[in-house]
Amino acid sequence: MLTSAPDAGGYVGPGWFSALVAAAREAVPDARCSTLLDCGDNVGAALAAIRAEVEGVIFTGRPDAGHRLADIARQHGVRFETKRPAPALDLAEDFFASREDLERRCAECLG
Repeated sequence: MLTSAPDAGGYVGPGWFSALVAAAREAVPDARCSTLLDCGDNVGAALAAIRAEVEGVIFTGRPDAGHRLADIARQHGVRFETKRPAPALDLAEDFFASREDLERRCAECLG
């Protein structure tokens, strides 16, 4: 499972996220994964992601809005989650790390 940064749906949007996922899949075509764009409690970002038909959306806002969004997501074939999954590997603290350090961290997680 590849999950965006928290609330990324509101500041990078579904187009950027879809392009990132496409680039990752092109770089490693044999890898198999699911993806989720975290939209936090931003109804507009979640709706935009659903309409763009990203693979999956995380929405942590009001339950009544979540129920309506879940129905729309189902109609578009988009996975809909209301809780962010626990990370197996979080590279947020390694944003400025060297390529070698990032490769080592990923290999440790996957190895």
